[in-house]
Amino acid sequence: MAKSETISHKIAKQVTYNQKDRLKLFMENDPPLRAAIFESLSPYIQQQIINSLNTEEAVNLLDSLDLIKAKTVLAQIHSKKRREKIILRLKTELKEKAQFFLRFHAKATLELINFNYLLLPETNTIDETADEMEAFYNETKKFPEILVHKDGLLVGEIPYSRLIRSTNRTKLSKLVAPIDTIVYHADTTEAIDLLSDGHEGKVVIKDSDESVIGILYTDEARALFKAQPAASLYEFAGVAESEKPFDGVGSKVKHRYKWLIINLATAFIAAGVVSMYQETLTSLVILTMYLPVIAGMGGNAAAQTLAVMVRGISIGEISIKNCGTALKREIGAGVIHGAITGCVVALIAILFNQNPMLGLVLFLAMISSLIIAATAGTLVPLIMKRLDKDPAASATIFITTATDVLGFMSFLTLAKLILV
Repeated sequence: MAKSETISHKIAKQVTYNQKDRLKLFMENDPPLRAAIFESLSPYIQQQIINSLNTEEAVNLLDSLDLIKAKTVLAQIHSKKRREKIILRLKTELKEKAQFFLRFHAKATLELINFNYLLLPETNTIDETADEMEAFYNETKKFPEILVHKDGLLVGEIPYSRLIRSTNRTKLSKLVAPIDTIVYHADTTEAIDLLSDGHEGKVVIKDSDESVIGILYTDEARALFKAQPAASLYEFAGVAESEKPFDGVGSKVKHRYKWLIINLATAFIAAGVVSMYQETLTSLVILTMYLPVIAGMGGNAAAQTLAVMVRGISIGEISIKNCGTALKREIGAGVIHGAITGCVVALIAILFNQNPMLGLVLFLAMISSLIIAATAGTLVPLIMKRLDKDPAASATIFITTATDVLGFMSFLTLAKLILV
């Protein structure tokens, strides 16, 4: 297909020659097509459009371009402050999406994802592609992977073996080879299946809008799992490799009963702690009303900390060796959060139970509970990682035990000392 016949080129003409409705004509397209249209515009029109977009619109546009083109477009933004704001948003979104995809393995880091690629229109010739590759190499000192799009949507890659055997006037559309893709928010099991089915080569990680995030080399990913990639992948994901939605009852019981027994054991531990304070609870029955509040707040706070820690572990930012600062800050946040929520629950106790001392106990217990949650939420996943277990899959049960048992103990001990 000739370049003048592509949808993106036709719309680019309309955008160029309709100054009054230029921005409207540009923005009414989907993000990938919008990026293809933008590439077809003159630098002058590009500059007009990028400086007319708000931050969110600019980020969405740049997100659909390869990094070299995005850098060129960023240079066209007049305001340095706005440019820096957009760059920060771009880096944050890219990092978060890459981290989310890499949750398939606790040891997976951002280094697994390759951002050295060019995303070129299928109408490009080999000669034009060579110029872009040279510019890319001069900028990065690396040779890029060549990905090809049609009107903004990825259609495949150009293997170097085809590239070097073609004449300068050959269009990329004649050389495209298919390439596997996966969206960054795909189910963990989908990522596992793709990496463990013997597939060799590259996988393109895509955003929800079909734009390219980066490239994953499957052999590098599988190197994490050594001799038994599939088994290791499923183990780290906390998923039984053989368990499927329509498996029989016996199979499901086999895979799950051990964890349920462990859960049952920890529940009895928490119940045992409560029974130790039977006299206190008998004399102050109102305390039983607040036990679920203490447990619930501790569990929720610990879950928040756990999420942050698992993400940090997955990209190699934190380990048991350097967790001191993170632990101190999580505990500090726990004290403040405990004081805030403690004030609320204390006020409820004072208003509805007419008992200021009960309010004081709840205030102190809430602070104590959230300190426990912060400590457990930080240390337990790091310990699990040190023991070569997946923090996301194995830490929750131990964190819940800590917050329930120690939370109940602190609450009931304070009640015994202050109220009885």
